[in-house]
Amino acid sequence: MKFGIVVTPRSGAEWASAAKDAEQRGYRTILLPDTLNTPSPFPALAAAAAVTSTVRLRPNVLAVPLRTAAATVRETAALQLLSDGRFELGIGSGRPEASSEAERLGMPWGSAAERRAQLAGTIAAVRAQVDPPPPVVVAASGPRMLAAAAEFADRILLAAGPRVTEAELADMVRVVRDHTDRDIPFSHQLIGIGDRLPYWTSTRLGLTIDELRTAGAAGVLDADPSAAAEVLENRREKYGIDEVIIPGELSEAFAPVLARFATADH
Repeated sequence: MKFGIVVTPRSGAEWASAAKDAEQRGYRTILLPDTLNTPSPFPALAAAAAVTSTVRLRPNVLAVPLRTAAATVRETAALQLLSDGRFELGIGSGRPEASSEAERLGMPWGSAAERRAQLAGTIAAVRAQVDPPPPVVVAASGPRMLAAAAEFADRILLAAGPRVTEAELADMVRVVRDHTDRDIPFSHQLIGIGDRLPYWTSTRLGLTIDELRTAGAAGVLDADPSAAAEVLENRREKYGIDEVIIPGELSEAFAPVLARFATADH
């Protein structure tokens, strides 16, 4: 199992400390959102690269309509250089609410089909022009995006909503498997553990842990480390979900689960 942590900078010193702490705790990847309400991921990840040596660095995820392909190629090449090849290109066609962000940046949004084509073109440009090309992690949720990602992703982030059940996760995996013979690994982001939810989920989305448990939300884990680890291992074996992404706000609650996997690895 691999583990990533989503962290957002609040100051330069705090960001450097958070990056070093994530590496020391055993996280494989540091992830940073790509929105106009959070710091730009490329310079922030470059700063994280400067204070770490092994942890990998990934935007979670770049919204492809917010940049030209040439701009993404240039920034990716810079991160690959500055991180000594530890950059991973997390990228997607853009969440629905990002359309207003594209407008603010003076970029066209396009139809869903146009954005899928733009995504494929950007990935092709990065692979052709960046040496070494980074692993490409494509965020996908709907059947058409999952089928498209099956063609060119090195890894797929199952961009499931907060109420998505394990059966629905299995359906998403099935769509990918139906469209490729490649053994593509999957990532999945947690939304809660025990009685803890991130601020965005509880306050902005107005969800409660009881509501999510009643819905059978796959993104909520039991607080018991053994039970949580068993669920994650089962998903790895059944679906190929071998990377779990943890919101930074849940890192303390998740620490016993992370420690359990670290002990098993040794």
